[in-house]
Amino acid sequence: MTSTLSARPAPAPPVLAPPAPAPPARRRPVLRTGARRRRPPLLAPAVVVIGVVLAVVPLLYLFSVSLMGRNELVAGVLVPSDPQWSNWSEAVAGTTLTQAVLNSVLAAVGGALLSLALALPGAWALSRRGTGGRTLLATVMSPWLLPPIVAVVPLLTLLRILGLTNSLLGLTLVYGLVNLPVAVWLLQAFLHRIPGEIDEAAQLDGAGPLRVLTSIVLPLAGPSLVAVGLIVTLLGYSEFLLASFLTQDAASQTLPVHLSLLLGERVAEYGKIAAAAMVGILPVLVIALTLQRRLVEGLTAGAVK
Repeated sequence: MTSTLSARPAPAPPVLAPPAPAPPARRRPVLRTGARRRRPPLLAPAVVVIGVVLAVVPLLYLFSVSLMGRNELVAGVLVPSDPQWSNWSEAVAGTTLTQAVLNSVLAAVGGALLSLALALPGAWALSRRGTGGRTLLATVMSPWLLPPIVAVVPLLTLLRILGLTNSLLGLTLVYGLVNLPVAVWLLQAFLHRIPGEIDEAAQLDGAGPLRVLTSIVLPLAGPSLVAVGLIVTLLGYSEFLLASFLTQDAASQTLPVHLSLLLGERVAEYGKIAAAAMVGILPVLVIALTLQRRLVEGLTAGAVK
């Protein structure tokens, strides 16, 4: 019995079915490098070219007018056949043009520095502390939106009380206070982009509000201050109405007032006026080219986080 059981063969292992073949993988079509290369958009270069043309053509025509005689300007000539370089020498020599340009630069730059010194604490309070909310910001901006003529009599009265009438210092103070609202409005928008956690970390380390403003906010807002300062400087440099009322002396007149006085009652020397205007444009171009990098950094500060 035992021998019979031991002689029985062992059962065969079960035969497993072969696995089903996997479906063939889809091969993605290989695109050539230049098959679907996107063409660069033409709208952006076209807008840049149009902007450059609109900015340069008036300056070129002004330079052309500065070399024209009286007959050529009346005839509508675009390029003078006989350039009158004497218009430049007559516009500068024996006149107060250089003094007027210097007065405009001093009043505009001094007023811009005063506006920034007062606008930075105000913009920081509006941005970080929420002082006054939107109502206070709208109240600050409302006087700047009014016509400048309504402020002539009050400003003239205040300067007369302070003894600063017909002086460059009085005009500088007026520019600093008149452009203060726009400086506050622009700076508070820039300060919104600076993370508030930086201020909180400085306060946890024991820094007071003044220390936070001078040591933390001021360095971070440097490019923005340059951008806002340049905008405010240009506003003061090209201002005419207040300067014509507040400065009557030739020693304190600014460039726009000097150019307006070149228009005679009978004959207008447009060639000399254009030459004087070109001389007045030079300081603006020098400042813009010198601070171009800072201006771009200030205008794009916080755009990419």
